[in-house]
Amino acid sequence: MSFPFFLNTEIWSERGRRLVAASAFAIAATLCHAVTVPAHAQDLATGFAGDIDPDANLLLESSEITYDFDRDLIVATGDVQVYYDGNTVQAHRIVFNRKSQELKAEGNVIFIEASGNVVRTEELTLSEDFSEGFAQALQIDTTKRTRFLAEQARREGNNITTIENGVYTVYTKPTTPPDKPPLWRVRAEKIIHNQQEKIIRFENAAFEVYGQPIAYLPYLSMPDPTIKRKSGFLMPSGIVSDKLGYGVTVPYYWALNPYYDMTTTLTPLTKQGLFGDVEYRHRFHAGQVSVSAAGLFQARPGEFSTSRADERWRGAVNSQASLSLTRDWTLGWDLTYKSDRAFFKDYSFTSFGDNSETSEIYLEGKTDRNALTVRAYAFQISQEDYVDSEFDANGFSPVGSSLQDKQPLVLPVIDYDYVFADPVLAGELALTANFTSLTRDETDAFSINGGTTAKFRGVDGTFSRLSVKGNWRRTFVDPLGQSFTPFAYMRGDLFFLASPDSDVTALSGESFVGRAMPAIGLEYRYPFIATFNGGNQILEPIAQIVARPNEQRIGELPNDDAQSIVFDTTTLFDYDKFSGFDRAEGGTRLNVGLNYKLQLDSGYYVSGLFGRSYQLAGENSYAVPDILGATEDSGLATTLSDYVGSLYLDTQYGVKLGAQARMDKDDFSVNRVQAQATGIYGPVVSTLAYAFLNAQPDVGIDAPREELLGSASLRLQENWRVFGSMRYDLENDNIVQDGFGIGYDDEGFSLSVSYAEDRSRNDGDEVDRTLYFRIGLRTIGNTQVSSGALN
Repeated sequence: MSFPFFLNTEIWSERGRRLVAASAFAIAATLCHAVTVPAHAQDLATGFAGDIDPDANLLLESSEITYDFDRDLIVATGDVQVYYDGNTVQAHRIVFNRKSQELKAEGNVIFIEASGNVVRTEELTLSEDFSEGFAQALQIDTTKRTRFLAEQARREGNNITTIENGVYTVYTKPTTPPDKPPLWRVRAEKIIHNQQEKIIRFENAAFEVYGQPIAYLPYLSMPDPTIKRKSGFLMPSGIVSDKLGYGVTVPYYWALNPYYDMTTTLTPLTKQGLFGDVEYRHRFHAGQVSVSAAGLFQARPGEFSTSRADERWRGAVNSQASLSLTRDWTLGWDLTYKSDRAFFKDYSFTSFGDNSETSEIYLEGKTDRNALTVRAYAFQISQEDYVDSEFDANGFSPVGSSLQDKQPLVLPVIDYDYVFADPVLAGELALTANFTSLTRDETDAFSINGGTTAKFRGVDGTFSRLSVKGNWRRTFVDPLGQSFTPFAYMRGDLFFLASPDSDVTALSGESFVGRAMPAIGLEYRYPFIATFNGGNQILEPIAQIVARPNEQRIGELPNDDAQSIVFDTTTLFDYDKFSGFDRAEGGTRLNVGLNYKLQLDSGYYVSGLFGRSYQLAGENSYAVPDILGATEDSGLATTLSDYVGSLYLDTQYGVKLGAQARMDKDDFSVNRVQAQATGIYGPVVSTLAYAFLNAQPDVGIDAPREELLGSASLRLQENWRVFGSMRYDLENDNIVQDGFGIGYDDEGFSLSVSYAEDRSRNDGDEVDRTLYFRIGLRTIGNTQVSSGALN
């Protein structure tokens, strides 16, 4: 029979109530400080006795409760359970000595913390003020799936907790046999936690794999989990390279202040000397700033042959920031400078190697209905200069030369968008404005017919453009479900051409050039919805007509932001299909399409869109080339455009397919295809992508380009997998990239070994080969070793 009590009597003092409820947790929490190495384990201590609500009711249930007046003992025996402030203590027997103010729990003691952590022990003794305590055969399981085991633990002086023969590890599944050793664990003869110093010391520790020690650590210390940031060494990693030799990265973390810190990394390389890397981070109330620098004095610069890579000093600096100036305004930047183009490729282990080409400064302001962005860009490329005389243009620098000088400095790019809150003529009115100014030091010219006709990706000089556009639209739906959306827009552009290259005779000789483009149009949709047993389907014809005058000054103005013309279903119903502001589509155009969607209750989903575009009147902007000529192979240059189609399929079995295609207007031959399929079936996860681009002789693409990219992963057993990938050039019948590997993963340990080859940056005669080894221990860290070779 069980007896429940709400205890608040004089026999059970307030301190005694708290002691019963918090006893197991108090000793467990202090022990966990000495056990759980990773920072996340600090949540074990959140319910420490001081955090328990002293006013909470205590409920005690047991088969028998007795009070020994002679010895002043309160004894609860038989399936004892104590519930207090969200915590639960279970034991066979709990004894509270009122004279010594000591509590003792015996027999399969289980403490379940409110946060979910579970503490098990055979015997637990704790003094009244928690300053002294003892636990026998202790096990702690956390919600992070980490586990600590100890033969015994003792707490003394309200400060020092000593654990004898302790083991720290992670566990995977409850079904794992209890006598099976974990894959890895850290064992120590003694673990000492000094709460005042907030330091954990391990004495005679060993790192074990499958129960066998592989590394001995006579002495090891680290901060306890209450310290979120502590100076110390981080996990090292290895490097093997033909040009660099052998090396080991040795990172050290500096906890300088709660608001700023720094990581320094020294990497000794057998061939090149000492490589240094430092990253400083500072967090403010309104944002954060980081500054990074890396470099070395090369011992053997002759190992490298690329531009400026064979110099003694090589390095790079980077700074990133995001600062909230006010509620709506943000200032930020991402700036990188490197000594040479190949620095990040040769020293790929640099901590900030991803930010290698584009530098940016920005100021952003956003509200619910308007946004203003001011940006500046600079580009420091990684590609080396090359020679390709076939496309050289007479009178201009050869193709492939002076590539850095052909990159623009863009300062500034200002974008402004505003949507009026109140309807205008019962419709939505929005304003868009853009101002762009860029400077280039070298004209980027090429030719496709022996140099007699030059085309230009960019022109030497300074070019600025201001564009303002107002857009209005309103949607009507009639009783039959037909949707009519009339729209209109007015756009004006002002170009300023300063000191353009005099050899580019196509450009206007005027310093200021104005351009205007008004337009009106109507979009029509009529969805037919059919519902049947098991799903529904929608068939929707769409038609859109846009009327406007001819585009002005085609070929007389620079084109920097409208060079990419991709005509597919995503742009079929765009009012203006140019990618930027430097071009403005003109003439009267009709866009038509048929949209289809199928949704089955079983989980299948199919959608598709098919259509084309018609130039009805006026001059076709895509048929008149500008200084680049990128529109000539766009599929829009003729009165009847190419056909475009898309398909998306999603099954209930994990198979997804997406495709975009553009077919020739005369014979439906394919001019462009992009398709990707992903599938998960049993132990196999795979992805297959296909891309095809037909020849575009007007922009220097003489032959079709066709590639296939595939990757797959096969799970062999519960934890083992093999994986591989390949990028194949179907047109030239060669492998561009390939790789394969094997990996092991469970909830506490991961390991992978992979090998990859890359021929994309060479002429096929040379191959970049990389061997990559990675090992990770959950809650402790990851390390890796990579090697690179060029053959």
